Amino acid sequence: MRLRSVTVNWLIGVFAILVFRGLFLTLRLRFHTADKTNPFAIEGGDRFIYCVWHDQLLIPIFGGKHRHTAALVSQNQDGGFVAAGLRSVGILPIRGSSSRRGAQAMRQLICESEGKHIVMTPDGPRGPRRELSLGVIFLASHTGRAIVPTAFTCERSWRFGVGWTDLLVPKPFSKVHLLTGEPIHISQQADLRSEVTRVSAAMLAVNDCGDAWATLTPSSTTDAALTSS
Repeated sequence: MRLRSVTVNWLIGVFAILVFRGLFLTLRLRFHTADKTNPFAIEGGDRFIYCVWHDQLLIPIFGGKHRHTAALVSQNQDGGFVAAGLRSVGILPIRGSSSRRGAQAMRQLICESEGKHIVMTPDGPRGPRRELSLGVIFLASHTGRAIVPTAFTCERSWRFGVGWTDLLVPKPFSKVHLLTGEPIHISQQADLRSEVTRVSAAMLAVNDCGDAWATLTPSSTTDAALTSS
């Protein structure tokens, strides 16, 4: 029974990947990124921790070619499905959990992600939705890598409920906006809970800017930390 379940999940995963690849070929992508923080760019020697809300994860996965990206993925069965999907688009999945055996998972992530950007969903794996946890702050303070706040929005989209959160799915032929804010450096001596507040505010600001782009109000999208391309 378990073998059949694994096989069915694998087939569903392959089908989903093909569908999303086809969908993203129809989309018009617009990048609004702070200097040298485009995660798909070839140039640039800095490696960052990209902070991505769970509900927006689909867009950065399929929105460009990943050349040096790693992501922390749960060790449960659903995580296996996600890991297979990430490998198919060039993202290195690192199996672990920020909530179970957290310190071990963080050490593994630091070790295996050398030379790669790290993508983390700071409101996971169980939520609450869009509430930043300490994990991403801890990682930044111990690696010296800066956190890059991100936002991914669409002018036309669906939202599907997935457990404790939902999933943003662009509609075919719609315009999609991919945004990054200025990198945020966290010192080892920093008060982690204060830094959670600071990074949360940065995520909110970038997402407000993304929502403005998606609703076609250019006058409200001006932000010194972002440049449109």
